[in-house]
Amino acid sequence: MIVLELRFPAGRYHATPWGRHVNEGAVEWPPAPWRIVRALVATWYLKAREIPEEKVRSLVNALSQPPSFHLPRASTSHTRHYMPGKGSDKPKVFDTFIQLPEDGAILVAWYATLAPAELDALRIFANRIGYFGRAESLVEARVLDGITAIEANATPLAEGTSLPQKTELVRLLAPMLPTAYDEWRDDFMAKAEAALGPKPTAAQKKKLPKLPDDLFVALHADTGDLQAAGWNLPPGAAFVNYIRPENAFAPAPRPRASLKGPLLTMARYAITSAAAPLITQAISIGDRVHDALCKWSDQGKGRAAVFTGLGGDGKPTTDHRHAHIFCEANGPRDAVTHITIWATMGFDEAACLALRRLNKVWGHGGHDIRLVLHGIGGMEDFKECPLFAVQKPAKVWRSLTPFVSTRYAKTFRDGRPKMDASGWQVGSGAHDLLRLLALQPQGTAATIKQCDERERPFQFGERHLRSLQFQTIRHDGGGNRGNSSGNAFIITFPEPVSGPLAFGYGSHFGLGLFQPIMSSGAAQLDESDSAASIRNRLKL
Repeated sequence: MIVLELRFPAGRYHATPWGRHVNEGAVEWPPAPWRIVRALVATWYLKAREIPEEKVRSLVNALSQPPSFHLPRASTSHTRHYMPGKGSDKPKVFDTFIQLPEDGAILVAWYATLAPAELDALRIFANRIGYFGRAESLVEARVLDGITAIEANATPLAEGTSLPQKTELVRLLAPMLPTAYDEWRDDFMAKAEAALGPKPTAAQKKKLPKLPDDLFVALHADTGDLQAAGWNLPPGAAFVNYIRPENAFAPAPRPRASLKGPLLTMARYAITSAAAPLITQAISIGDRVHDALCKWSDQGKGRAAVFTGLGGDGKPTTDHRHAHIFCEANGPRDAVTHITIWATMGFDEAACLALRRLNKVWGHGGHDIRLVLHGIGGMEDFKECPLFAVQKPAKVWRSLTPFVSTRYAKTFRDGRPKMDASGWQVGSGAHDLLRLLALQPQGTAATIKQCDERERPFQFGERHLRSLQFQTIRHDGGGNRGNSSGNAFIITFPEPVSGPLAFGYGSHFGLGLFQPIMSSGAAQLDESDSAASIRNRLKL
């Protein structure tokens, strides 16, 4: 057995199959036997003319039988670039290639016996081959000694044999055997002469095709000349059916280290889009990020519960421990600069993989929102995030995005609002916020103040906004929502609490978000915002 090893230092093998255009994206895998033998002949012609021609001829004749291959794991990839041209004519070219691992090598095995001089010639050719395929396919070749068998995974398919399971068929260009070429040449010339008639003229005989005298000469033919002459196959070549693994280009699985210790609870992204979205679209952005994370986390075992918010029974959970998606506008205006994802239940391996794969979501108006992951960790790892007052818990919290009630405001039949004991209309934003606060241990004794919309209570840098300027409905209409368009509130707790705090409709998608105010005096209820005055405003 003769075994030739081919390694590609650049990790790439560039070769377009015979009869295919480079822009088709087709790749030749395994390498065609015709290409291998021609590479040996070309190396002799250019770099090893000290070897007698008769030794090269006998070597070529011995290697003209179809070899077997051992193919390493590989994947396909491509680059796109424009070729130089005249004026504005710059054709676009797709350069498709095989990507090989660092230790990947192709083994080519011929079941043949070579004379010592022929084997020495093969070693010289292998050592002097500079590239294989196109010129960018740098190669290191050598003849392996003492090999009696290889683990072949690409072999010729015998005529009449069915395709084995988990394999696929590929046709490779291979040289004919010398005797088969002689027979083909004689038959071709006989048919060409017969086509001229019984008494061809000298001019007609000059038009007969000129064929190489033997296989060795045929291997010298230039591909461009053959195609210009109209040959659909090079003289001396034929297609041979090969089988290769059906997963020849499947990516190799890479085991991931299992997460140890407590699960991570926070991920933060920076927005890098040229046209950044506005904070008024927070619920829409959160909805799109949520859809993307659900998609990326589905690895055949279902979407991650930390993103869907569904329990084992397929119903929504009520503990709100799944992911919250917060938009931050930390610049001079109201453009979103960061997106923070927070979940007290933590991110498992599938969720962390989805977070790492998220790099953009679609945007309205043709501008995709591009994201760069800052990292995945705990609250203590993101002290620069203003939403998380980890080091300094605060008593007073102010609306950063509108709070939208999950219930409908109640009225009597005559249109009068139904009021609770605290003076708030039942089902209104203020009443619902107090109800939701009472569900939290730290919120049972909290008080609230409703901000005046005329004062544009939402501030982002130099921008002051009203609730009506925010989008407050998810595109799919999911979630319980009342008829309120949103309000701004200030919450005062009896004791400092840590964030983040988000309540109401869309609280997992960026609405109902509160930020801490370190000065507690700013949140004291004054007489103008008493429950009685609010009652009077409601009556109006």
